[in-house]
Amino acid sequence: MKIALGVSGGIAAYKAAEIVRLLQDRGVRVQVVMTAAAQEFVRPLTFAALSGEKVITNMFGSPDTEANVDSAIEHIAVAQSIDALLVAPATADVLARFAQGIANDFLSTLYLATTAPVVVAPAMNVNMWNHAATQANLAVLRQRGVRIVEPGEGYLACGMTGSGRLAENEAIIGAVMEALGASQDLAGETVLITAGPTREKIDPVRYLTNRSSGRMGYALAEAALRRGARVLLVSGPTAIAAPGGAELTRVETASEMHAAVLRLLPESTVVIKTAAVADFRPKAAAGQKIKRKGEVTLELEPTEDILSEVARRKTSQLVVGFAAETENVLENAREKLASKSLDLIVANDVSREGIGFDSDRNAVTIISNSEVIEVPETSKWEVAHRMLDQVVKLRKRSGVTSP
Repeated sequence: MKIALGVSGGIAAYKAAEIVRLLQDRGVRVQVVMTAAAQEFVRPLTFAALSGEKVITNMFGSPDTEANVDSAIEHIAVAQSIDALLVAPATADVLARFAQGIANDFLSTLYLATTAPVVVAPAMNVNMWNHAATQANLAVLRQRGVRIVEPGEGYLACGMTGSGRLAENEAIIGAVMEALGASQDLAGETVLITAGPTREKIDPVRYLTNRSSGRMGYALAEAALRRGARVLLVSGPTAIAAPGGAELTRVETASEMHAAVLRLLPESTVVIKTAAVADFRPKAAAGQKIKRKGEVTLELEPTEDILSEVARRKTSQLVVGFAAETENVLENAREKLASKSLDLIVANDVSREGIGFDSDRNAVTIISNSEVIEVPETSKWEVAHRMLDQVVKLRKRSGVTSP
């Protein structure tokens, strides 16, 4: 998802830099739009470096260059590309222009041009905040569906005390994620996710592996981030980029994944094991490339059972496993749920063409000790959210609160 972050003039403008980072941690792209007054407090380069996106500071491009058609209609392109508009801080001037429909700079024009949800976080002097004109403008914006993140109370930069301080970052981020349709019901949780395949060395150029792409685990990581969780992602070799906000540990073998998971387990509150870990590895890997000389026999030994070890060592963590099966899918999944003392297991038939391995789609059955939920074929993103819905439900049912 992508949002535009409008930064207007005020001493709180510097706080917008942290808002950029927090949104990125939740997998949200941020393009910053600065008013002329905001540039008196923070340089555009700061936001360009943090966001990795062009910072828009002028309605018609740089004043040093001749305006062109692209820059003249850029507010329309941005308006159509964003999933939400956030203004933080929002000054009394910006609120007034939004309420009255005055479009005299890029930010106010963008507000009129977009149909995406709009969130504003006001910040100003207490008397300005309490003034009847400001309150009337806020009433108009609320009536139009704009989400207002109420300012906090306390000592203000002007030396006065009262309402007008920019709201805390958590409140602003929560309002934005809610506007994006991503509730913050995992806020306070630390979710440890394993993803992708493992590789077990046969010789210096060959290894045993499987068809896992890592897409399911990465979708879960991004979904958990957007729902407010801290995400610890332990990933085998994949060809996809991990969500920017995840704390990534790359591994190759089952032993490396085993060590990484046990090291991170004490920090976690939820563990979701989506990785397709090799069940066997060569008992002794060859030191040199095995030459093609007739038949070759590989002697295999079991790898570490990471899921069983996690279930054995867990304290208050909720543990979710995956059962990728080709036959007797539900029976095998239920047996794994019981034998490994899991809280939840997600079963999928990997023999079906077009879903599961090497696909962006999946169809699963989510099984707990109390219910069975069928998730028909859909995107792995949707499957991730359906799984996390059940995680949230189990956490609430268990009465365990986030640290």
